[in-house]
Amino acid sequence: MKAFMVEKYGDAAGMRAAEIPDPQVGADDVLVKIHAAGVNPLDMKIRNGDLKAIVPYRLPLVLGNDLAGTVVRVGSSVDRFAVGDEVYARPDKDRIGTFAELLAVHQDDLAPKPATLTMTEAASLPLVALTAWQALIERAHVQPGQKVFIHAGAGGLGSIAVQLAKALGAYVATTASTAKVDLVKELGADEVIDYRTQDFTEILHGYDVVLDSLGGENLAKSLRVLKPGGQAISVVGPPDPATARELGSNPVLRLAVTALSAKTRRQAKRLGVTYAFLFMKASGAQLRELTPLIDAGKIRPIVDRVFPFDETLQAMEYAEKGRPKAGKVVVSMT
Repeated sequence: MKAFMVEKYGDAAGMRAAEIPDPQVGADDVLVKIHAAGVNPLDMKIRNGDLKAIVPYRLPLVLGNDLAGTVVRVGSSVDRFAVGDEVYARPDKDRIGTFAELLAVHQDDLAPKPATLTMTEAASLPLVALTAWQALIERAHVQPGQKVFIHAGAGGLGSIAVQLAKALGAYVATTASTAKVDLVKELGADEVIDYRTQDFTEILHGYDVVLDSLGGENLAKSLRVLKPGGQAISVVGPPDPATARELGSNPVLRLAVTALSAKTRRQAKRLGVTYAFLFMKASGAQLRELTPLIDAGKIRPIVDRVFPFDETLQAMEYAEKGRPKAGKVVVSMT
């Protein structure tokens, strides 16, 4: 099969198209013929080697973290899927590789594709939808009437998180450029901060939850808009000790990770709030819980541009340089 592989950590020069053997299918695996794959910032972080300390991969590696496709074979112990089923998934972190024609996915990580979505739309969702779910529901336990601040509401993660927070009954604030204000309001944002002309710390106060996808100074400033007892959850900020433990890091790495996030955690403690890093995990069960919201139109994918499979490297370059107007970039195999 054809696949796009990382041969060495670094920039785009370390990737190439290659012909590789078809995946082996274990007893609990489902072999999926991939119709479309989403492009995520995580792909570039893995390619560049930014995560190799906490998630070491053996190179060469097929890249890609989102898929939608059709089941073409099932393992002997698979009891939830059959040949011909339309499915979508974010594979487990140890079994990524959706920039390929086929992928074997554990049945626990797979879910039926929402009936109302095309393959392209479905492929844009798993990673960002699971991230939003795990941040807002698993970690923050968002309740109706709470105030949630989501950075970059027109982005791949932000556009889904805004819709999910609104579906949970929260009051939602977000940031966007002037050109995207109307879009994020359509998605459900109650308050939109134009980050080019406004400082969100001067406008927002007393928030229960912040979901940060920008890191750096934005994360530090975000702690100040929380009320006492509020939570800041970041998908790009410094990993915390709990993340190192979850990923099974060795004691030396745990100490290093603790040091990386020490400043942010100290700042949060002084303000009477908490900080947590989220490294999302695969979950077919959570994708199935999202399906009713998707089919009811409460969560809709935003796809900026679709590239043919042969142009996967160009799709990554387009996404990496910040060219998308809103939502996700997707690669289509058909």
